[in-house]
Amino acid sequence: MKTTTRIQLSFMMFLEFFIWGGWFVTMGIFLPSTLNASGAESALAYSTQSWGAIIAPFIIGLIADRYFNAERILGVLHLLGAVLMYQMATAENFAVFYPYVLGYMIAYMPTLALVNSVSFNQMTNPATEFSPIRVFGTIGWIIAGLSISYIFKWDSPDAIANGALRNTFLMTGVASLILGIFSFTLPKTPPKGKQEEVTVSGILGLDALKLLKDRNFLVFFVSSVLICIPLAFYYQHAAQFLGEISVENPAGKMTIGQISEVLFMLLLPVFFTRFGFKKTILVGMLAWTIRYFLFSIGDAGSGVYLLLIGIALHGICYDFFFVSGQIYTDSKAGDSVKSAAQGLITLATYGVGMLIGFAIAGQITDAYALADGGHDWKQIWTFPALFAIGVFALFAIFFKKEKVAYKS
Repeated sequence: MKTTTRIQLSFMMFLEFFIWGGWFVTMGIFLPSTLNASGAESALAYSTQSWGAIIAPFIIGLIADRYFNAERILGVLHLLGAVLMYQMATAENFAVFYPYVLGYMIAYMPTLALVNSVSFNQMTNPATEFSPIRVFGTIGWIIAGLSISYIFKWDSPDAIANGALRNTFLMTGVASLILGIFSFTLPKTPPKGKQEEVTVSGILGLDALKLLKDRNFLVFFVSSVLICIPLAFYYQHAAQFLGEISVENPAGKMTIGQISEVLFMLLLPVFFTRFGFKKTILVGMLAWTIRYFLFSIGDAGSGVYLLLIGIALHGICYDFFFVSGQIYTDSKAGDSVKSAAQGLITLATYGVGMLIGFAIAGQITDAYALADGGHDWKQIWTFPALFAIGVFALFAIFFKKEKVAYKS
């Protein structure tokens, strides 16, 4: 791959995840503080990610793969995203805000697959060439959070009270505009599926449902859906929690999770190879329980280190479960349904599982709202902690030990 192409793809990845990290984390603070949204309304806003994940395969399968170059659709979607971000920044109440965030996530979620398609199309050996480029996406997410906290200070208590978090949407809109224009300069990635028959079952990965006849895969599949319920609590309420209990620079501190994700990704091959798939998954599940337990007993004072450890566990929570799960799914699927199997797991987790999780998280948070506008966070975090340990027990009991080779 040419150096200029590598730089182009790295910049594309940086902006792609700078955009996501620039508003998605702090939206949990913005909605209740600026738009006076309830927990249920925050759940509706965050669930747009799931609706985007469900709709994205249709955009990719019916349009991108058949009629237009991937880089052009990427550009159009991000230009549209820039407009929607501006509308979100200027919304005065949740009723106005919600249609724009829904439209934005329907436009954004397909771009996650598109940036991968553009990248893979330029690579002769994706197994070794993709990771050094993809890591710039994580760096972009981290830079977005650090900028909000330490450069612009939009998440300080005074700034939040003055509505400064609206600026996160403007920042993201500018980044989306830049990526939208830049996308048209990316290497051409023409459609490849014009002659292939497209079916709904193929787009949604339903062709891989036959894998559920395997008991171990069924247990893994059900566990994957269920673990997304406690996962939704983190995405939806962690930043709100930190801001509400007056932890300084919540957006910046949340980036510890992304830094951890990079570090544990490096450790995953060693752990996976030495201890096997089942133990790796169980460690990932147990990390969710420990994280939420730490959240329930930590505070903004002497106990802030407990909160930071909980955030740092994100690398184990995500890498050890979801990345290992992708490897396991790939090992169980034959060549004919590999893509369908990954699509099915994505639909089940980021689509169905997190959709349910966001709704439950919103209801639980509203149930423990206090008269002063705060929340009883100890009780709130207890729920996902107990739920995660329940999923841990389910998987430990019913998944029989199986040898799975690690493949990057």
